[in-house]
Amino acid sequence: MINSISLLRIKEKIYNSILVNNIPNHTVEIIAVTKTFPKEAIISAFKEKILNIGENKIQEAEFKFPKLPDLPKLKKRLIGHLQSNKVNKAVNLFDAIDTIDSKKIAKKLNNSLNRINQKKEVMLQVNTSGDDAKYGFDMIDEEKLLEVISYKQLVVKGLMTIGEFTSDETKTRKTFVMLRQLKDKLNGQLQNEKKLTDLSMGMSSDYDIAIEEGSTQIRLGTALFGSRK
Repeated sequence: MINSISLLRIKEKIYNSILVNNIPNHTVEIIAVTKTFPKEAIISAFKEKILNIGENKIQEAEFKFPKLPDLPKLKKRLIGHLQSNKVNKAVNLFDAIDTIDSKKIAKKLNNSLNRINQKKEVMLQVNTSGDDAKYGFDMIDEEKLLEVISYKQLVVKGLMTIGEFTSDETKTRKTFVMLRQLKDKLNGQLQNEKKLTDLSMGMSSDYDIAIEEGSTQIRLGTALFGSRK
């Protein structure tokens, strides 16, 4: 389902965006957003050596994942809002949870993992645009973020945000700059083993801007698979 020519163009755009920011050893992972697409979309991403896929809803993942063939090293990521009553299901379904958007959810997830003596890779979602319709920690929640990073069962790799939906590139870029600056600020207060390494920001409409501002993970759906029905 992935058009190889489209993927090549995306990779060229990623390469050019990396050159702009001039960050040494900067690498960018593509997360194929397969929500609403059939399991064949996941398989096609894997065949193109995209080893990260993102799903938004627990119910859809429960339906799709058992039907997949063996796909070694494929990492299944939850990229949609995690409801507190779905935490245990998320633990069983996903290899990584990229949308920890509150201390309450983080604590519940940490407790769930502690009961089964497991750890889970996570990202902390930050609402850099200040949009009331979006989930995420506030930019001023540094103490809460540092506390969540200290939770023993959570392997916090970095921060995630959704860019502001606007035609004004300056405003979109600002939401990515703010996340990068917050990451640097938090890292200044963290021990080496706890320092954040990743920034998940940028989607099909703005991933080039996000990469220019330091993104290490971009979430692409329509850019890879075309329009959703």
